[in-house]
Amino acid sequence: MATTTIRIEETLKARVAAAAERAGKTVHAFMLDAIAQTVEQAELDGAFHRVADERWARVRTTGKTVSWDAAKDWLEARSRGESPHRPVARKRGR
Repeated sequence: MATTTIRIEETLKARVAAAAERAGKTVHAFMLDAIAQTVEQAELDGAFHRVADERWARVRTTGKTVSWDAAKDWLEARSRGESPHRPVARKRGR
C-alpha cells in the first residue's frame, strides 16, 4: 500500500478528527472513506455526463425529443404503479 502525505489547515484537521470520532473510526479510516466516496461520485458524475452528451448528440442529429407533457404524464402514471407505454420521440413541432 502506498503512503501519501497531505497538508491541511489545523481547523480542518480538528474537524476531521471530531467527525471521525463521532463516526467511530480512526482519522485514517475516515479520510480513506471520504476519498473513496469522492472518487466514486466523480466517476458516477463522469458516467452521467457521458450518457447526457450521447443523448444530446442524438437529439441534435435526429431532431427528435419527447415533450415535457408526454414525459410528465408517463412519470405520473409510473408513480401510480401503472405500466404505461413510453412516450415516442418526435421532431419538434409535430
